[in-house]
Amino acid sequence: MRDMKAIGVIRYSRRERLSREEFEELLRSAGYEVLAVLEQNREEHPRYNIGRGKLEELKELVKELRPDKVIFANRLTPSQAYNLWKELRVEILDRWQLVLEIFEKRAHSKEAKLQVELASLQYEVPLVKEAIRRIKLGDRAGFKGMGEYQTQQYLKHIRYRMGKIRKELERVRADRGVKRKRREELGFLLIALAGYTNAGKSTLLNALAGESVEARDQMFTTLDTTTRRFKLGRKRVLLTDTVGFIDNLPPFIVEAFHSTLEEIVKADIVLLVIDASEPWAEVRRKLLASIEILRELKALDKPMVIVLNKIDLTNDEDVEEKRRRIMEIADELAPSVRAVVKTSAKLGILEELKRALEEIIPSLPKYRRFKILIPSTVDPGKVLGLLESIGEVLSVSYGDEVEVEGLVQVGMIKELTRLGIKLEHPSNEAH
Repeated sequence: MRDMKAIGVIRYSRRERLSREEFEELLRSAGYEVLAVLEQNREEHPRYNIGRGKLEELKELVKELRPDKVIFANRLTPSQAYNLWKELRVEILDRWQLVLEIFEKRAHSKEAKLQVELASLQYEVPLVKEAIRRIKLGDRAGFKGMGEYQTQQYLKHIRYRMGKIRKELERVRADRGVKRKRREELGFLLIALAGYTNAGKSTLLNALAGESVEARDQMFTTLDTTTRRFKLGRKRVLLTDTVGFIDNLPPFIVEAFHSTLEEIVKADIVLLVIDASEPWAEVRRKLLASIEILRELKALDKPMVIVLNKIDLTNDEDVEEKRRRIMEIADELAPSVRAVVKTSAKLGILEELKRALEEIIPSLPKYRRFKILIPSTVDPGKVLGLLESIGEVLSVSYGDEVEVEGLVQVGMIKELTRLGIKLEHPSNEAH
């Protein structure tokens, strides 16, 4: 099967942060041969998105290059997509249809496939409604060649299917919630990897957890949530990789991937991964986009570490300058950021990140300071080992009973008392 050929169109304006390099990478990730990219600087034209003069230029390119599709880096309204098709007589896609095509290629698990299907159907609803409106105006023959009755029935089918998918995803979400609760009961800390697509999150997960999860130098490699154990001293830590962000992530994708993105919201710590090897303008754009998505998810209050990854692809001076600028942005927009650290997941340079996590963990809200009394009938070595894995031992005094000052996860109190251990005088503040 031959590669599909496409002409790209990108319209820059004050309202949208768009990158030609990222757009071309999206096209390649979806499997298109890029014949040309047409660019324009102007505010949105209500009828065609681009101006009429640029539309005439695009018409000539279509006649000359004969692409399979014309793909816009901008979001098109249903009316704009129809008007462009009428003028060009070639299939028209916009940025989010392009992203959804990539998602379809990358989805492997049942959950990921359902999430992609839900997002695609949500996107299709306004297109079908526009088709019905056009039919009534006598302007075109239905949606994908269907007449008015067939198009109306198709709209009903979409809504029925969306309802069914949402119920299935709700079951997945409930099951994930049960598993998460069980992990917390076992004293695991939950750390989520978040960040812009292709920042190196999967490679970082592999480096920390000693795994071999698929990690490629391409956009949206990870759509399926992956959770692995991560050794941080004697602590019980679980690391979860999540779907990558992209600028102006639309609400219908956020909703469709809610059960996956919820892992960020429920995490104890968020690692926001940034590709430090890119030019500062790109680093800043992607950082701001990621912060905005975390704000939409209501996850900006989580303890966060910004991870400057891929430092092996640049120099120390460049990384330090970017770190300084990022800290300035974080102070203003993301005050929950506890540290900005340097890593190279590819080369296993992880020391700064591990030190930052070791410093942050004792201050997490789930930890409280207790005096712990271990009776003579209980093996103190076993209890101290358990405490080190689920909390932190601050001091130990030996007598008839072993007395320990330490930090304990609140969720583990029942487990400790079940072992015959006494806990006294919890502090009102985490340390």
